[in-house]
Amino acid sequence: MEESKPGLVLGKVYLIPTTLGDNAPLEVLPISIKRTIENIDYYVVENEKTARRFIKKVSPNKPQPNLQIETLNKYTDPAVIPSYLDPCISGHSIGVLSEAGCPGIADPGAAVIKVAHERRIQVVPLVGPSSILMAMMSSGMNGQNFAFNGYLPMDKAERKTKLKQLERLSSEKGQTQIFMETPYRNEKLLQELTRVLHKNTRLCIATDITLPTEFIQTKSIHEWSELDLDLNKRPTIFIIQA
Repeated sequence: MEESKPGLVLGKVYLIPTTLGDNAPLEVLPISIKRTIENIDYYVVENEKTARRFIKKVSPNKPQPNLQIETLNKYTDPAVIPSYLDPCISGHSIGVLSEAGCPGIADPGAAVIKVAHERRIQVVPLVGPSSILMAMMSSGMNGQNFAFNGYLPMDKAERKTKLKQLERLSSEKGQTQIFMETPYRNEKLLQELTRVLHKNTRLCIATDITLPTEFIQTKSIHEWSELDLDLNKRPTIFIIQA
């Protein structure tokens, strides 16, 4: 592990949110994102190609050959992650970019953030869209007590058991339950929700958040069962409260 040189100020780790879809970045991101990107040449990203495209959209004049980019995803060897922070030890700040939304939230960036804390490197979160929180804000459900459950089990029987468990937790603890699905399986999940959950349980469906096609509505399971909704391949957050 590289050590800081005497008298050298450590760089910082900036957590840089990205857009939730293919819209102009500065329509939904504050100008501070642009200023930060213009001052950083070291990045840890989930996908290099899309990260470069995002950086170019935000700062068209930034020289792409100067960028030094490391990838962090499910294929990354955990043993190499500490080395991603070596620029900070040498006094250079780095930016952590998610594929969509906020780094570290349902995102592999949490791994490099953990190491930053262990190495006493300052972590700086920047303002930007989080589909999870924006859906929660819009749902009209209990914002004092809620839980994000990520993806549900793929096995049909296990998923049914999990849905019943989440509904029971919501009823017993007054806790709002948030989860998501791979976009091409959204409609199948909605069908399961209307079959498995109690007809009076409330369900919020929040789709394409911040995009022109944004759709956010909260209804009872019974009401959703009578509607035909196109959710195919559209990023969606599901929220229930019994």
